[in-house]
This record gives sequence, structure tokens and C-alpha cells, in this order.
Amino acid sequence: MLYSTIPAAEKRAAFRAALGSGELLRMPGAFNPLSARLIEEKGFEGVYISGAVIAADLGFPDIGLTTLSEVAGRGAQIARMTNLPTLIDADTGFGEPMNVARTVQTLEDAGIAGLHIEDQVNPKRCGHLDGKAVVDADTAVKRIRAAADARRDPDLLIMARTDVRGVDGLGAAIDRAKQLVDAGADAIFPEAMADLGEFEAMRAAVSVPILANMTEFGKSELFSTQQLKDVGVNLVIYPVSLLRIAMGAAERGLDTLVAEGSLKSEVAGMQTRARLYELLDYAAYNAFDTSIFDFDVPTAR
Repeated sequence: MLYSTIPAAEKRAAFRAALGSGELLRMPGAFNPLSARLIEEKGFEGVYISGAVIAADLGFPDIGLTTLSEVAGRGAQIARMTNLPTLIDADTGFGEPMNVARTVQTLEDAGIAGLHIEDQVNPKRCGHLDGKAVVDADTAVKRIRAAADARRDPDLLIMARTDVRGVDGLGAAIDRAKQLVDAGADAIFPEAMADLGEFEAMRAAVSVPILANMTEFGKSELFSTQQLKDVGVNLVIYPVSLLRIAMGAAERGLDTLVAEGSLKSEVAGMQTRARLYELLDYAAYNAFDTSIFDFDVPTAR
């Protein structure tokens, strides 16, 4: 009820321990706080917060238009809703090294367990689009050093994302990843890997955990969790999947309303009122103070 029962520092410590367990951590992307609770209830190991989703939710393309305050605000809303660790997309850190430091501390205050900062030029673009540009190695290293130096909780995970694969090839991406680890990155997010062999090569090249981005309609094939685990991937995200599913259903529902004049034919596929109330934990709110919350919680599914 209201907030997560686990303090942020405990979530961060648990996240680090899980990353070292040898198991593959699955982190679907939450598009709002309630979807984060659903992710937890379904047994996943963590919640991802996508910059592309935050931008889309605001009606923007993923080209660096969102601000730190918008990202931190949504991050805090999602983190408070779940006992799972949250990993958030911090884009390029929202500026130069001092801005990166502020970003880290702001997201730390928001209750986030980990964040990733990328090596694209600012403003950035979606990592699975053509025409990306990356900064030089010195600039990328300074971003990660600033991030690592700025955190106050040593368990806050600083992940470095590199987009070099799509610009200069796998070899250059591996070289960049090694530099970012030396700069203080706790984990590597190699964006837009072409196949399992590339993930395997990245895994062999660095000593820290690596992440696989299984986004639909992107550069990477949608590999199974077992395939990713077999090549040594430690963490997999599904950043925009739930938003795409939800928006697809919303569009179909609106088309039905236009065509049929009613949503009667769509009701069977909707989340019921009882299920929504269960997910929101209405019963606990009702029990908290029945002099204020004196409604009956429906039980029919």
C-alpha cells in the first residue's frame, strides 16, 4: 500500500547480489507505476524504465527531448510502486560531466537501483535507428567517471551503454566497453548487437555483467532467455514491449468503438474491475481507515 516496503538501499544491494548470482535477470519495461506492480506480481527479477517510453508517453520521439526532472519524476513514481530493483535509462546524462553527476544523485534520490549512461552525442536518438553518432572515447570515459564519482550509495549500479557497434563495428564496441569498465562502469549495455555471437564476444571481453536489449522491430533478433543465458548475458530488458502491447490494444478498442458504436465486443479482453482493484490493493486501503474508505471491494473476476 502507498509505497514499496523495501528501502532503496536494500533494493540496490539485492540488485548487485543478483547480478553476481549467475542467473539471467529479466526486466520488462514499465510504462507507468501500475505496470511495475504487475511485473513484480508475475515473478520477474526487476523493472526497467525506458527513456523511449517516457518520451513516447509525453508524445515525443526518442531524440533527447525529455529532461532530467521528467525522467527522475517518472522514475520515482515507478520505483515507489515495487519492491523490485529498477534500472533507468539516463540517456547521455543530460549534459556535460557535472550534469552527469547531478543526474546520478537526482536518480539516486528517486530510489532507483541502477542507471545507464550512453556514449551517443547529445541530443541522442533511438539506439536501433541508423545515422547515430557517438562521442570520442575521452568524452565517454569522462561521463562514466563523473557518474561513478557522484554516487553516494556505493551499491547504486552505474552501467555504461555503448552505441559504437552500429557506427564502427563490433571490434570498436569491445574496445569502447573495456575503456568504460576501466572508467568505473559496473556493467555494460552493448546496444544493437547483431547476433548471439556478438553478445558472446562482448561477454568474453569484459569482466562485468552485460545487458541484452530485446526490443521489438530493432537491429537484434528476439532471442530467448535461454539463448541469452547460454552466451553469458546477465540481464535482459524488454523496454517498450508493454507500451506497444497496451497501445495496440487501445487502438483496436477505439477502432471497435468507431465501427460498432459500443465496446461490448471488447469487454471479454479487458482487465476486470475486480482485477484492477486487486492490483491496486484496494482492500488494504479500505482496511486502513474504514471511516474514510468505506466502499465494498468487488470479488467477481
